Amino acid sequence: MAASGSKSVLFVCLGNICRSPIAEAVFKKMATDAGVVDKWLIDSAATSDWNVGCPPDARGLACLKGRGIEATHRARQVTSDDFMNFEFILCMDESNLRDLNHKGNSVKNHKARIELLGKYDPQKKLIIKDPYYGSDEDFEKVYEQCQRCCKAFLESNS
Repeated sequence: MAASGSKSVLFVCLGNICRSPIAEAVFKKMATDAGVVDKWLIDSAATSDWNVGCPPDARGLACLKGRGIEATHRARQVTSDDFMNFEFILCMDESNLRDLNHKGNSVKNHKARIELLGKYDPQKKLIIKDPYYGSDEDFEKVYEQCQRCCKAFLESNS
């Protein structure tokens, strides 16, 4: 759980191996560069349990590494505690949003604001599409969209 007075964000996608670990790594880098990383609890998770314990997709890691960003995350599934421990739960698409709202409804008095990360996109692209069955170029698009969204999210929560 985040320390008193700090902020917290959990990035969520279906499997926690493509979109959400990219968003997590991008946001950590931005927060580090802005000198505020110590004020944030930052993590990512999945709505499914398919990839629990797995590292991020190699294509996503390569995309991040090409920009000097390291990611050491291991996939995990969203827990009930996440709805109490995180101020923001930011997901990638409507299916994630539906699943999170359903799970969140079973957590009494949860504090998390569940939103689409794309809500923060200055280009108004609400959905961050899953690149898993796509190409390296699809991972690049996810990175670029996460970059825009995370920048706007950080600016609106600083």
